[in-house]
Amino acid sequence: MSTALDSLLDLLDLERIEQDIFRGTSRSAVVPRVFGGQVAAQALVAAGRTVPANKAAHSLHAYFLRMGDPGAPIVYTVDRIRDGRSFTTRRVVAVQHGQPIFHLSASFQTYEDGLEHQADMPPAPDPETLPTAAEMLPRYADRFSDPGMVDRLIEARAAVDLRYVDAPPFGTVGEPREPRSQVWFRTNGKLADDPLLHVCMATYVSDMTLLDSVLLAHGRGGWAVGDVVGASLDHAMWFHRPFRADEWLLYDQESPSASGGRGLGQARIYTQDGRLAITVIQEGVVRVPR
Repeated sequence: MSTALDSLLDLLDLERIEQDIFRGTSRSAVVPRVFGGQVAAQALVAAGRTVPANKAAHSLHAYFLRMGDPGAPIVYTVDRIRDGRSFTTRRVVAVQHGQPIFHLSASFQTYEDGLEHQADMPPAPDPETLPTAAEMLPRYADRFSDPGMVDRLIEARAAVDLRYVDAPPFGTVGEPREPRSQVWFRTNGKLADDPLLHVCMATYVSDMTLLDSVLLAHGRGGWAVGDVVGASLDHAMWFHRPFRADEWLLYDQESPSASGGRGLGQARIYTQDGRLAITVIQEGVVRVPR
């Protein structure tokens, strides 16, 4: 297991300070605020630790309310909204400096048999044939005005092996493309068998690239290039089938719309053998600097 993955696992191992109150810390991000995937994953950890082990997360719905301060702890308060026979619902509020910065509702379900169908997995190349972040990012060093940006991007992704199928938005600045993007990802090391851990790790990664397809439609390079500014607004995930975040997952993303200073991304996450594991939808602020 990589040192970076160890650090990320420590980040997700929240401190319980009361029965339904937890405290987490943050790690450095590419931009000077708490990474949205981190706070979403930590909130899901907090919710999951108040739910019986026989119930797995099946959905979450979240709002990013304020920018998080990476230098301050985050306190997560869990409300036990409902404990039913099949479903359990939790609400989590993340607070910093006395103000809520994030709100999450999550639902958990005991396993049961039912009707089965799924959308087919789209074609994608073998992830082992694609360059790693450390191999790919230096090729685009000239796209960033900040000379340290490549190193910061590599560091931010060191815990997760994330590989683009096609060039990322900052690789084709000024060239509008179809608003679709694919990446393969898995953790840089094996994880324990706890299903909640794998769900939380996928939640963490899900915020990394989902709005790329919005940028591609307009030939924009993204936050690291500086030709747009933005942040996540809301995030929803549905967990359909079991998966492991330490095995290859295909993140197939597209953007159906951008308007009003906002862009919408939607995606499906498949296991390498073609099972639809997760559906994700996110809207974010996407503004052109004046």
